[in-house]
Amino acid sequence: MSRLLLPLICLTLALLGFDAPKKEKKLVKVWETDTTLRVPESVLYNPKDGFIYVSNIDGKPDGLDGNGFISRLTIDGKIEKLKWVVGLNAPKGMGIYNNRLYVTDLHRLVAINLTNGQAENTWDATDEKPFLNDVSIAKDGTVYVSDNRNNKIYRLKDKQWGVWMEGGQLDNPNGLLVVGKKLMVGSTKIGALQALDIETKTIMKIADGMGNTDGIVTDGKKNYFVSDWNGQLFYITAEGQKQQMLDSREQKTNTADIDYIANRKLLIVPTFFKNQVVAYRVE
Repeated sequence: MSRLLLPLICLTLALLGFDAPKKEKKLVKVWETDTTLRVPESVLYNPKDGFIYVSNIDGKPDGLDGNGFISRLTIDGKIEKLKWVVGLNAPKGMGIYNNRLYVTDLHRLVAINLTNGQAENTWDATDEKPFLNDVSIAKDGTVYVSDNRNNKIYRLKDKQWGVWMEGGQLDNPNGLLVVGKKLMVGSTKIGALQALDIETKTIMKIADGMGNTDGIVTDGKKNYFVSDWNGQLFYITAEGQKQQMLDSREQKTNTADIDYIANRKLLIVPTFFKNQVVAYRVE
């Protein structure tokens, strides 16, 4: 096909209301850790210190056993400190703000000082059997926390903590990601990525058919990477177009709460029961 003809065809399709074909994303494995991690559920990169933080459940996902801990990895996948913080209860989602690591601790939210690894504050959930899961923090420091089993989203704002939204319309919220005035929600009950307007609390479905939706991260260009805990990774465009990037269900390798390092194009994936964290380059 002529190089002059291809742009003309794309322009014609655009004028007719059709999107030009998008190049599919591809994952290339860059590194994987050893297997000394213990049920790694969530990963979070901190650009200020260069470490990747990993929450390790080390037991049952709903166990109040004190076995949970936080690890630190280097950017190339070496375990710098296996048990950087210990004594947690099935820790999962994490967020960073003002030199503090906020992590869910099953029945509470914990703030940990990143300089010394000491817990500085805690906030308890209100349900009899809470299941706090993911954390996302807005630019102003407002912290959002999902309760996956009780259809609730908690909020910590201006030192006030409590249930911010609840109800069946959340469809078992797991992954959270604040993007401007919207809170992206991974609803596990319907396997969907949804956009929740923070001001009006109205919900709009962006894409579905993704199983047990877990982690949500942006690619920095208004598109998203979404993980299905069962072993799938998806790329979702701003318009809701969905591409499956990875399917490891047959190998029984889970894909839990992910993170993305944009300047390296690295997608960081905790494998849960396989006790590893794997990094893929997005091409």
